[in-house]
Amino acid sequence: MEFLYAFLVVIGVLFLRFITNQSYKWLITREKNQYSGVKPISILLVKRIFNIIWIVLGVMAISSLFFQDIYVRLQDNFRVIIYMGVVAILTIILASSSNIWFRKKVEHKVLAGEDSTVFKFLRYIVVVGMYIIGIMFMLMAFPSFKGIAQTALGGAGVLALIVGVASQEALANIVGGFFIISFKPFRIGDVIKLSDDMMGTVVDITLRHTVLRDFGNKMIVIPNAIINKEKLTNYNLRDLKICERIEIGISYDSDIDLAKRIMREECEKHPLNFDNRSTTDILDGKPIVRVALISLNESSVTIRAWVWARNYSNSFDMKCDLLESIKKRFDAEGIEIPFPYRTVVFKENKEQPTS
Repeated sequence: MEFLYAFLVVIGVLFLRFITNQSYKWLITREKNQYSGVKPISILLVKRIFNIIWIVLGVMAISSLFFQDIYVRLQDNFRVIIYMGVVAILTIILASSSNIWFRKKVEHKVLAGEDSTVFKFLRYIVVVGMYIIGIMFMLMAFPSFKGIAQTALGGAGVLALIVGVASQEALANIVGGFFIISFKPFRIGDVIKLSDDMMGTVVDITLRHTVLRDFGNKMIVIPNAIINKEKLTNYNLRDLKICERIEIGISYDSDIDLAKRIMREECEKHPLNFDNRSTTDILDGKPIVRVALISLNESSVTIRAWVWARNYSNSFDMKCDLLESIKKRFDAEGIEIPFPYRTVVFKENKEQPTS
């Protein structure tokens, strides 16, 4: 009779593992069809935890029949394992569901052309918070950690625990992330510049860092604490139009008026040029592009043209085109762009006559 009972327990465990594996395959197929691009790691973890629970329950059932003394000693341990397994499954399911919900919300915001920065940031907070709470509940299964876990789950204890175990730099990055989300010096999709080496499009804002994609398609990861201390230029904040300054030095012998006329003509006929004049400026007859001599140098004079574009991308393309077209016009019409001249004097050492 005992062996029949044990056989049925083994069959039951194998059947439950079979059901779990089949359910895993069905969920994988459904998730790939419904949420393309989402990795099914959470479902895999849930499947493994369920399989461990079935094995633990089978061992408990068999040990209660054949090894009564061992069953009594291990009963509490089995209960702890099952409790931790159930808490882990609930935590993974809740965190994964929240992660998927935020992901779909971000996709909806992006498709609608709306700002998704807040949802992306909250996604990390909610998911990390759920895992922390789940770990605290699992620690309550151990008497030595029960007091710490209860204190941490008390509300203010969670923050106190994080402050106690986290480093000052990590906290500064988290606080910096909250400042970025609250005051919004930039948003996801904005083009920002901290320095010549740190410039690009904001693609993500996490609890720890901000990620930029530069114009060479490389990812720049900047800690939030650093990005909050630096002065940055946001090319997408409010008004997108931008004034590009085209500066070219010409020789003192060149015709300044002709050079200014060439620069104005090349700038005004460029297709990306934007007329930023007010109604008053148009009535007063002011030109679309202002050109002026701004400095007298050692071997050249510098002429600057102020030309407007609708956004940063247009201004960069326009500047490259204008430098090339102006250089070609200067060459064709005799305007010299000077380069450094050096005069080298050789002195001969004459031997002194010997007496």
